[in-house]
Amino acid sequence: MLLAADLFCGAGGLSLGFQQAGFKVGFANDINEDCATTYKANHDVAFLPGSIEHLTANQIFKSTSLKKGQIDVLIGGPPCQGFSINAPKRDEADIRNHLFRHYVRLVLEGLRPKVVLMENVPGMLSLERGRFIKAIYAAFNQAGYRMAHMVLCAAHYGIPQERWRLFFIGTMLKDVEISFPFPTHLAPVRANFTGGRNLTWLHRLPEADERSLFAGDFKKFVSVRDAIGDLPALTILSGTEPSNYNGGPYTEYQRLMRDRSALLHNHVAGSLAKQNLERLRHIPPGGSWRDIPYALLPKGMKRARKSDHTRRYGRIDPDGLSGTVLTKCDPHWGSFFHYEQDRTLTVREAARLQSFPDRFRFLGSKVSQYVQIRSRSNL
Repeated sequence: MLLAADLFCGAGGLSLGFQQAGFKVGFANDINEDCATTYKANHDVAFLPGSIEHLTANQIFKSTSLKKGQIDVLIGGPPCQGFSINAPKRDEADIRNHLFRHYVRLVLEGLRPKVVLMENVPGMLSLERGRFIKAIYAAFNQAGYRMAHMVLCAAHYGIPQERWRLFFIGTMLKDVEISFPFPTHLAPVRANFTGGRNLTWLHRLPEADERSLFAGDFKKFVSVRDAIGDLPALTILSGTEPSNYNGGPYTEYQRLMRDRSALLHNHVAGSLAKQNLERLRHIPPGGSWRDIPYALLPKGMKRARKSDHTRRYGRIDPDGLSGTVLTKCDPHWGSFFHYEQDRTLTVREAARLQSFPDRFRFLGSKVSQYVQIRSRSNL
């Protein structure tokens, strides 16, 4: 069995994905205590808590009985907030932007995996004119790894979310060609970031029309309704923990999400301010702040242009894709109102959109649970 190890593991989405692919995970590391609690509740994996800045290869070997060169793939996603184009301020000096260097340090100290895989947001491509991309290549090249990178979209692989992520793959194996998985699903997505034309599969894909689907070359994208339409209906502050399924599943994705899950966890509706409830009643499925009467708009939104803030105060489109799941499903920042129920998305619904199966239970405060879901998908 191939062996992986997970740095910056968050709640464990990448670990889960590699386990589903047949890997054993030798150890995982993260600094966030709630992520650690959730990770350990869902994975039978040695967990090494604390900052990667203080973690050494010798500590890993002593704690896990692993040996130099035993790891087949070292995976990890250093914090992305400092690179994101949505960040209030992007600063080259942001300490989070340099944590990838500790990933490289552990490789050099003795982990020496056969393959390295790092993921981050596409915003890394444009910050400081690609300086961090060059630094990553230089560091791994010096360590003896050949590198390649590409931007992949989750929707192209059957996940109901327009989530773009930058992936780096490196290997020290001389006879291995680095490649990235070709899409299996056609999806209506746009790559509006640096590198969108030449670093994504879009230039190699046909239009997402019925001819391509009929030919059997690709599957139709998984919609929001395909993903969460079977979950019990809720009203504000309703739902129990855990709860029962009411029926279904009705789609292949729902069946996959329910696999080995007898009960439903994390499906409880949160509170919603009275003014947001009033706004919500004016928003149709797929609509946004533009559908809210001017008098009900937040003060800052009254000055917005119709072309601004596309997804804010949006009802998610049941027949389309979800936007990128954020660290909190706050309607002020995106389409996080349910498409037909007057509430925001539950933790379980957000987890489904991020491809976490229902058996994966999130622990900690509700605010923390949304953060954990955002931290990693199992793409």
